[in-house]
Amino acid sequence: MAKGKHLYGLPKGKHLFGTVKVGEKGQIVIPKEARDLFGIHPGDTLLVLGDEASGIVVSKPDVMQRVAKEIFKNMED
Repeated sequence: MAKGKHLYGLPKGKHLFGTVKVGEKGQIVIPKEARDLFGIHPGDTLLVLGDEASGIVVSKPDVMQRVAKEIFKNMED
């Protein structure tokens, strides 16, 4: 299983996969270790979220669906 690059003090389960360059068409290549760890395959759809203060997050859509369900569940309580 891929482990990413571990930095001193990085919490368990947190990974740093390095840097990527943006190509002429605005594309990036997700490092192989990250693709393997998160089960990302050619043709998969990824969700891109952005916050002007914090930056960009790339996630599998199902992760965000789980988060949304948890938020709605908590709103019912």
